Amino acid sequence: MFHQSGGCCDGSSPMCFPDGDFIVSDADEFLGDVRVPAAGDSEAFTVGVWMSKEQHRVWAHTELTIDLVPGRGAGFSLEAPDGVRFLVRSDVCRT
Repeated sequence: MFHQSGGCCDGSSPMCFPDGDFIVSDADEFLGDVRVPAAGDSEAFTVGVWMSKEQHRVWAHTELTIDLVPGRGAGFSLEAPDGVRFLVRSDVCRT
């Protein structure tokens, strides 16, 4: 699962956890599932995306993209030891 909080430091980056390793609360909102396509020997799967309600209010009118880029990952996120990090890119929706 992905969780994007509105906090500082690592909380500013999307964090990826195995299912059940991060407990969401009433302060979080489920945004939907991201489909990860099959690659190599792995089958396609979905990953739930959660965000703090406070952060979602700020980003309510943006299109969000979760990207994987070179760099140091957030401390407890799954990608941390792999030399990459998740990054949220945002684009304001024009309506």
